Amino acid sequence: MKQIDTLVIGAGQAGLAMSHCLSERSVPHVLIERGEVANSWRHERWDSLRLLTPNWQSRLPGFAYRGADPDGFMTMPEVVNFLESYAAHCAAPIEARTTVTSVTQEGARYRVATDRGEWVCRNLVLASGACNRPNLPAWANELPGEITQISPLQYRTPAQLPPGGVLVVGASASGDQIAAELRAAERPVTLSAGHHVRMPRHYRGRDIQWWFEHSGLLGMTAQEVDDITRARAVPSLQLVGDSGARFLDLNALQAQGVEIVGRLAAHRGGQVLFSGGLANAAALSDLKMNRALDEFDAWAARSGLPGLPPPERFAPTQVPARPRLSLDLPGAVSTIVWATGFRPDFSWLHLPVFDRKGRLAHDNGIVAPGLYVLGLPFLRTRKSALIDGVGADAMALADHILQANGRKAA
Repeated sequence: MKQIDTLVIGAGQAGLAMSHCLSERSVPHVLIERGEVANSWRHERWDSLRLLTPNWQSRLPGFAYRGADPDGFMTMPEVVNFLESYAAHCAAPIEARTTVTSVTQEGARYRVATDRGEWVCRNLVLASGACNRPNLPAWANELPGEITQISPLQYRTPAQLPPGGVLVVGASASGDQIAAELRAAERPVTLSAGHHVRMPRHYRGRDIQWWFEHSGLLGMTAQEVDDITRARAVPSLQLVGDSGARFLDLNALQAQGVEIVGRLAAHRGGQVLFSGGLANAAALSDLKMNRALDEFDAWAARSGLPGLPPPERFAPTQVPARPRLSLDLPGAVSTIVWATGFRPDFSWLHLPVFDRKGRLAHDNGIVAPGLYVLGLPFLRTRKSALIDGVGADAMALADHILQANGRKAA
């Protein structure tokens, strides 16, 4: 059995940022990683995916993008290279290809069992990611066996799917991008759209992330929102990592030939059934977009920014007058892509730290004495789950570890 002051589970951007901050504070630590550095980016993303944030926003403590295309968007191999370079820059002490099997508590310490031995630590940081398991309806396993079911964690390219139509469930960034790629490959595609947030890639001459950052919306804290549970569940914006594509919304997909239907509600008698609330969902999405643009315009006016083009507003989302309410299975489609969001996997965490819905309970990343979590949506701020946001959270938690150990933060 090995002993260490602080153990970090995960060597993605969150774990590496935590390692950098702990090293700066001279806290002995080790990172345990089930695969390699940036394992999820390396093995659980589709081939054509690019970051939704521009390169200039790829910033971690003590490290940032320094390439020739700050306004571009990293491919997945580029993200992996960026994080590998960061790990080398930090000299992060990583135990790779080591899978955690259980975490239990022994007095004031934590026992971490892995497939390569056990550790005991005073502080434990959970940085294993927020997207470990896809969110699927409970009845997904009741669908006909002839239907291929896949999530964005397994999807790589249209060629891997069997011939036939595809039902993509979920109209946030992942669902829209996969639907567009499948349609470009001449596959019949139906997109089931529930709650989603429409947004232009660029607005008044600036990338939309520039507006979110400089207006202060990205830095909004958990204490500043009315309902943090709802804020943490907000889906990703309908964006694509391509400055030439202003929108990848329901209008763009319909123009490409994708059929849009309402939220997938149930499976009954060989059919999947869709909600009749598509028009309402689209109108609510437009409303949220326009409210955000109003905030940006108001901030720009208060700040007196020179040289900006005038404010813009966009045509509303168009939906079919009578969208389809059901689809036969099998027959109409051969594949369902579940782009319905993800959840973290803490099945190995055998501690009473979950709420009644099974979610990890925490206060700004502090779970319990000596136990921390990093990299979850809206952990401390709106940008906590972004590469650019995890660093500030890591600094705050590293300072808390120092103070809990009876030392002062620098």
